Amino acid sequence: MVDLSTNFLGIRSPNPFWLASAPPTDRMTNVVRAFKAGWGGVVWKTLGEDPPVVNVSGPRYGAIHGPDRRLIGLNNIELITDRPLDLNLQEIKQVKRDWPDRAMVVSIMVPCDEASWKAILPRVEETGADGIELNFGCPHGMSERGMGSAVGQVPEYIEMVARWCKAYTRMPVIVKLTPNIADIRHPARAAKRGGADAVSLINTINSMMGVDLDRMCPSPQVDGKGTHGGYCGPAVKPIALSMVSEIARDPETYGLPISAIGGITTWRDAAEFIAMGAGSVQVCTAAMTYGFKVVEEMITGLKTWMASKGYERIDDFRGMAIGNVTDWQYLNLNYVVKASIDQDLCIKCGRCHIACEDTSHQAITAMVDGARKFVVKDEECVGCNLCVEVCPVESCITLVHQTEGVDPRTGLLNNRPYANWTTHPNNPASAAFKQAAE
Repeated sequence: MVDLSTNFLGIRSPNPFWLASAPPTDRMTNVVRAFKAGWGGVVWKTLGEDPPVVNVSGPRYGAIHGPDRRLIGLNNIELITDRPLDLNLQEIKQVKRDWPDRAMVVSIMVPCDEASWKAILPRVEETGADGIELNFGCPHGMSERGMGSAVGQVPEYIEMVARWCKAYTRMPVIVKLTPNIADIRHPARAAKRGGADAVSLINTINSMMGVDLDRMCPSPQVDGKGTHGGYCGPAVKPIALSMVSEIARDPETYGLPISAIGGITTWRDAAEFIAMGAGSVQVCTAAMTYGFKVVEEMITGLKTWMASKGYERIDDFRGMAIGNVTDWQYLNLNYVVKASIDQDLCIKCGRCHIACEDTSHQAITAMVDGARKFVVKDEECVGCNLCVEVCPVESCITLVHQTEGVDPRTGLLNNRPYANWTTHPNNPASAAFKQAAE
């Protein structure tokens, strides 16, 4: 029997799926509907000081679509909640009282001074909320006022505010990180030094979605003007997954609880982040695209997959992939694969040949004995995977691990033992690596 319940920092929820701080969690009506649909928890849309901020009354979103009109990336220029603080706090208290088994985390963004944080924390704690998330990530609007990513890009500020929060509240403190920084490990380390109980990531990526060539202004436009905003959705998942992995395997932050965010649309996305160490996952764009009931597919899919693998609890596979993340220099340079084309599945579109011929290694034929036929030339193939990725037919082209004989491209045996760049004879620093290892 699969059990999806989680205990993240002592915050219990019936499943790992939380709605992220965003428009879907801006009010009680939405959150109650989400809980009825099955979401395990929410991070209430970011609270600020009164008077509340003023949002634009025009377009707040821009999108990039795939050829089938499916949304693959979403940009927003919306600010934190524009509702009065008291109203939000009353609703948070009511929802937590009515749904005690669901996780209720409150996102907060106030000016970067101790008095502001000291003033708001008791008011949030009085609601009975389970924890707080410090919004150090939003790249637009509030960052120009010295908040959001303006704080998240300065590790010293992160450490300072996290320390204030730990001093003035008993609630678990989660620091939400901005991806708009060169090395995500530094703000994560700062959060840990400040005493934060966990980090969440990623917040949105600073972006501009396009240019309206009729109006000659960025889109979305507000009265003829546009601005940068925060990018999210399925397109950002690879960036989020990489940043989560960096924190999960960093010796200085190893074991620091992570709530993962970034393009999670399916149960598989969630499972990948959990395998990379996440204790909960936060979702926004998928809910905004498909509605709250999308969580039903996530729950069913995750349960079905876990059952097929023999996992009974989330912790049974959480973090299992971390050990297989490494630096490039430690990849096995003696691992040889060759592409192989299933002639029965091939529809002879020629995309593999064009891609390989024009941009890679000229390793796929277009004609054989005067007939249109696509065959891999092992003497040229480096196993780069490009043909697999451009082929429109699933499983038509696969990579086959070579374990016997000689590689016709290099003339070397295919079954050579593991060797990496640190020991490679072409590496002028290999002697130093060897000496350090000894």
